[in-house]
Amino acid sequence: METRRRGLACLLLAVSVTCGTALAEPPVKQNILEHGRYLVRSSGCNDCHTPGYPEAAGHIPQGLWLTGSPIGFQGPWGVTYPANLRLVFQAMTEKQWLARARSPMRPPMPWFNLRDMSDADLRAMYVFIRSLGPAGQPSPDYVPPGQAVTTPYIVFVPRNLPQHAQAAR
Repeated sequence: METRRRGLACLLLAVSVTCGTALAEPPVKQNILEHGRYLVRSSGCNDCHTPGYPEAAGHIPQGLWLTGSPIGFQGPWGVTYPANLRLVFQAMTEKQWLARARSPMRPPMPWFNLRDMSDADLRAMYVFIRSLGPAGQPSPDYVPPGQAVTTPYIVFVPRNLPQHAQAAR
């Protein structure tokens, strides 16, 4: 009887350890998530893609991150809006993200920073952003130059440039 109890106890212990391990995030995936979170936070993604982030000195709950903005940036290219990355990434495969990250984008998106990141960094960002899940509303569509803009926007054009800088433009 004692042997049977020990056997049952060992079986229960093995099952609980196995179940607990199966439910926990694998360490590799957790490391990728943390690295992606770090990259999103330190690369300035939230500065434009999270409403109020710069004004709050970054003290915005993670649950509100990367939901886009209805405030556009106007320049010679028209008016662009920071995308709701949480919705965009839900509809995008990792392969599509890697191609998009290496493609030119309208200003003021510093797409060249993404272009120069390693595949591992871009994958970590992808995994992290997708882990946040969908939230918020889509951002307004791009408005070409000369068309009416009905949303708030920031004029993103330098003023009072020295003559030599104006000539270079």
